[in-house]
Amino acid sequence: MPETVLQAEGLTKIYKSAERDLTVLDNVSFEAKEGTSLSIIGPSGSGKTTLLGLCAGLDVPSSGTISLMGFKLNKMDEDDRAYIRNKFVGFVFQNFQLLPTLTALENVMIPLELRGDRNVGQLAKDLLARVGLSERFNHYPSQLSGGEQQRVAMARAFITSPRILFADEPTGNLDEENAHQITDLLFGMNREEKTTLVLVTHNLELAQKTQRILQMKGGKLVNEQILNLA
Repeated sequence: MPETVLQAEGLTKIYKSAERDLTVLDNVSFEAKEGTSLSIIGPSGSGKTTLLGLCAGLDVPSSGTISLMGFKLNKMDEDDRAYIRNKFVGFVFQNFQLLPTLTALENVMIPLELRGDRNVGQLAKDLLARVGLSERFNHYPSQLSGGEQQRVAMARAFITSPRILFADEPTGNLDEENAHQITDLLFGMNREEKTTLVLVTHNLELAQKTQRILQMKGGKLVNEQILNLA
């Protein structure tokens, strides 16, 4: 049986203010097995990105539990959650989040260097070549197109061989051609690495490439669709 990599139970997130409490996530439960893919869809304000942030340990729920690789993130402080993220998690964001003062190669090397690993340059070069950027090692983000920047971000995400990859609108800032190329790369690398993929997107065509679709509305999980993908 595949291992359960991610398990959310009764996740609720309430933001308190002087005016009123705002519930952005309401009693959401689901799990993801090793090597599977799922997407989270829904209109803006439905709680998708909040749910992703909780699952990745970037924030803590108001109530409920979130287990990542067996570790209960809601019981940890920020330092411990950061350690778990660095050990098990990869991220791909809509806005790339590359460091502008570092080259493509240096951006890809960062996650392993933060772990204290050295001599990671060749692995970073291999990953950049894998995403079609073998001629761009020494280019800065400002010298790269949007599609190229997202390829660098993907190479950075996979350099740690993450057990789970969180992708938040990974094609949101790309034109159609680049979006298709990034999608093919994302799912191809994900299959090869046997990583669990959790994808937030407005793009239904992209969502339908995953094995399961979770539909959010008003902070609630309102539907789950299981797709029979080969």
